[in-house]
Amino acid sequence: MELLNEPHTLVKIANMKMPFGKHQGKSLIELPEPYLVWFSSQGFPNNQLGELLQLTYEIKLNGLEKLIYPLQKST
Repeated sequence: MELLNEPHTLVKIANMKMPFGKHQGKSLIELPEPYLVWFSSQGFPNNQLGELLQLTYEIKLNGLEKLIYPLQKST
């Protein structure tokens, strides 16, 4: 995962909005864990969004999402 080397990856996870699907418009960190588990079983997209979703899944799986919420920008 190339994104692990980018300094703003966690900020992207905190603020990037899901561009499609049932949870369109929610930030990636706000996606429900079962939705991320579904992606994990079906396969993440083969692009930057897929990498960010996979990282978000790992963050939530390990109970670390509370570290990401402070990075959210107020809208």
